[in-house]
Amino acid sequence: MKIFQSKAFEKKVKRISKSDKSALDKAIYAVIKNPEIGTEKKGDLVKIFVYKYKIKNQQYLLAYRFTGVDLELVKIDVHQIFYRDLKKQIKH
Repeated sequence: MKIFQSKAFEKKVKRISKSDKSALDKAIYAVIKNPEIGTEKKGDLVKIFVYKYKIKNQQYLLAYRFTGVDLELVKIDVHQIFYRDLKKQIKH
């Protein structure tokens, strides 16, 4: 399985502290082990999966695409503005 990162995902990861990055790494490994662990979205976000996890009592969402061969890490953010920004990102 090949794993890719979107530019938005890459930028966000660079801004995460080292202590918070370990929680992100665990979430990514969980997705790699079982790509169907997330919830598949519908409508504008069809074929996008979202996996929820916590960092210091704050819920984060990890959006990814899984094609059967490739895994693309699309976006990571807190819940408040996640879906609105994700729709914008997917359309571009």
